[in-house]
Amino acid sequence: MPTLDRHDNVFVLDLGDGENRFHPDWLASVDAALEEVEKAEGPRALVTAATGKFYSNGLDLDWMFAHSDRHRDYVVSVHELFARLLSLPAITVAALQGHTFAAGAMFSLAHDFRVMRADRGYWCLPEADINIPFTPGMSALIQSRLAPRTAHEAMLTARRYGGTDAAAAGVVDRAVDEEAVRAIAVEIAQAQVNKAGDTLGTIKARMYAPVLAALRDTANPLG
Repeated sequence: MPTLDRHDNVFVLDLGDGENRFHPDWLASVDAALEEVEKAEGPRALVTAATGKFYSNGLDLDWMFAHSDRHRDYVVSVHELFARLLSLPAITVAALQGHTFAAGAMFSLAHDFRVMRADRGYWCLPEADINIPFTPGMSALIQSRLAPRTAHEAMLTARRYGGTDAAAAGVVDRAVDEEAVRAIAVEIAQAQVNKAGDTLGTIKARMYAPVLAALRDTANPLG
């Protein structure tokens, strides 16, 4: 399960060492960590990271198929996690040391910055290949964080971006050696800790108002 630690003014949320799929218990744990960061006082920033082959492989499809009667509520909880991270009143940085797929890739886009391993691992939105359409909220998030041409390619072709290509396309901000991913993410976060607070939260809320509205639409979350 995810664990939250604090190093000086930077919180580091380790998502886990497996595929880090969005099981309801995993979602609740991450949400609780975000609440702790949100409610903390003073300078602060957040880095999310993981250990092993995956950063996150996205939705827990096995759980979804086993609980089809809870599909709608599950999607609402995923959307709310994206919304909370996107509007968090502190700078957020994703340290992508491994594969970042589907909802895991969307989760990374809800961060302010992304650092990815250059030599191995892929960032990918495979929905077109696995026949799962993006929800309106997911589409809004992706299209708000990627350049139009990149969003078009990523969403329609399910391209797998390696670190160097992801940086060239603007999917991530930096592509670095494996051992530097987390350290550089913390460095980026540390440089922005004094931005945390109500003003930053208001800026994010207004900048991404249409996206947040789509993600928080509980009346028709599936479109």
